[in-house]
Amino acid sequence: MENHDQEAGTPTPAIPTPPGDTPAERFGALVTERARLAGYNLDTGAGGRALLARDIGMSPSAVGRMLAGKTLPMPQQLEPIAKAVHTPIRTLLVTAGVISETSWSTEAYSDVRSAPEQTPTVSPEAAADAWGIREPGIRAMLLGTIQHAMSLQAEADNRTDGDDRGEAIARG
Repeated sequence: MENHDQEAGTPTPAIPTPPGDTPAERFGALVTERARLAGYNLDTGAGGRALLARDIGMSPSAVGRMLAGKTLPMPQQLEPIAKAVHTPIRTLLVTAGVISETSWSTEAYSDVRSAPEQTPTVSPEAAADAWGIREPGIRAMLLGTIQHAMSLQAEADNRTDGDDRGEAIARG
C-alpha cells in the first residue's frame, strides 16, 4: 500500500503498525523507536528522556508515561514530538488512532476552503464522523482541537491592532 505526502506530492510507504494493543501503547512504541533513531538515549539515567521532554515541551514524567504507552499526548504536543523525533505528523496521527491511514491524501484536501469569506459547510462532528473517529476519547480530543482552532481563527479575524500577518496566539 502506498500513500502520498500531501505537501510534497510524493509517494510515502504505508505506516507499519508498532507493537501494542492500544493506540497509546502503539504510539509509545513508535515514539520510543524514533527518539532512539533521532539520538535520544532513553536508558535510565542517560538523560535522554529529560532532553526529549525539554525539546517537546512536556514534563519528564509525562514523557515517561507516553513512552511507556500509558497515555497519549495532547494534540498541541504532536507537532513538537514529530519534529523532535524526525517523524511525519501523519505517522503520529495514524499511530495514535486519531486518523485512519487512508484519511490523509492529496485528494482529501481538494475541497479545503481557505478564503475567509467562505463559511464552513461541515461541522466538527460531521468531520469526525466522515473520518471514522468513533472512540470517545480520541473524538473528544479531535473536536476540542477543532473548536480551539476555530476560536483562534475568529480571534485573528477580529483583531483590531492593525497587524494582519495572520498569526494567532495560542491560549490555554
